[in-house]
Amino acid sequence: MKDIKIIHYLVCIILAILVHITYQSIILPESQAIISYAESNGQSLPRHFLIIIKDLEQEICIILFLIGLYLMTLKIFQLNSKKYLFNVDFLEDIGSSKISGEKAILELEKLPQDISSSPLIETLKASLRRYMITDNVQNTSDAINVSVNNLALKLDSENTMLRYLIWAIPSLGFVGTVRGIGQALSNADKALAGDISGMSQSLGVAFNSTFVALLISLVLMLVLHLLQKLEDNLLINIQSYSEKFLLNRISRT
Repeated sequence: MKDIKIIHYLVCIILAILVHITYQSIILPESQAIISYAESNGQSLPRHFLIIIKDLEQEICIILFLIGLYLMTLKIFQLNSKKYLFNVDFLEDIGSSKISGEKAILELEKLPQDISSSPLIETLKASLRRYMITDNVQNTSDAINVSVNNLALKLDSENTMLRYLIWAIPSLGFVGTVRGIGQALSNADKALAGDISGMSQSLGVAFNSTFVALLISLVLMLVLHLLQKLEDNLLINIQSYSEKFLLNRISRT
């Protein structure tokens, strides 16, 4: 688990470095060339893609966007990769006795690590242990509900950082807006004298940063909703699987 977290941190750092290198080697030089050409010809700045994303706030927003997209895509892939487990009957030989329950736990523990550590198998093992201790179907059902509720809390807590990223991106856009308006006000005397180039560039910083930030946050919110839908389906499937393959069998007399 610690190794996986280290890999995640390394990927996030690499993404930030790649974005910064792209800005320094491509975006900033190209955007500056566009600005210089417009100024030398007495033209206003065009609504060019590189002009829109050239500022520091947009760079940070793009870094956070890629990090959030990476984390959510990884979780979506992990959830989809375990969907097939719900089509497998892991409790085929279980009956209504404690002996068969103990045998089922041993069989579940023999599964490969990536399968035995999945939420479905963990829920089944916890429920079977409760059944062996109490020999009561209702207590087993309660154990299933507790496991599903704990899993829901765990999934929600894991999404806390993602929700923070989605909140932070528009906030960075507003920071750029405030910075741009401040720069525009500092160039007000030049604008009164007839030179509005400085003010127009500063207002461009203000509006472009908010535009990029809001656009990125919309995309991330969509992906987050898709992720949460998959997580809700996971909880429902675990509940249904446990009732179908576990509770129905141990309740037989």
